[in-house]
Amino acid sequence: METQQTERKLKTNKELKVFIRSFKRGETFKKDDITYLKVLKDKLLISRAVRRGVTSQLFNEIKMNSPFDDQQWSTFLNVNIRTLQRYRLEKNHVYKSMQSERIFELAEVISMGNSVFDSPADFKNWLITPSLALGREKPVNLLDNSYGKDLVIAELNRIEYGVFV
Repeated sequence: METQQTERKLKTNKELKVFIRSFKRGETFKKDDITYLKVLKDKLLISRAVRRGVTSQLFNEIKMNSPFDDQQWSTFLNVNIRTLQRYRLEKNHVYKSMQSERIFELAEVISMGNSVFDSPADFKNWLITPSLALGREKPVNLLDNSYGKDLVIAELNRIEYGVFV
């Protein structure tokens, strides 16, 4: 039920389905069961997907479902904004492993944030509001590295279960 509600909030997960079904492990998922929440919990599958690299189509889908703009994505992926825009337009572009890993990490944050908050707008507002639990830092400012991402995920978990600082 919760997964269905979250997936309805997302604009689409068509590219995720195509990408995941291309892996032997991904074939075990029923097509209707391929959701961001379920796929991101399968760390072995994600590890293999990172090695192969995220396609530009999958990145565009993740970006479309995210509250982040091009400038933020370029910072998160450590690429020039013009390069990022060029990659996005290339149909056959595959992101390098390091960039793919960051994309999946951020997809995890996006997926969790969209499931915890009632609307994408509420999630976006939370991301740009300084958090006492995060040292008065804006959660979005912590997403440029995996340690910060872990802190944001932990805080989203506390919010989901009603544990507030």
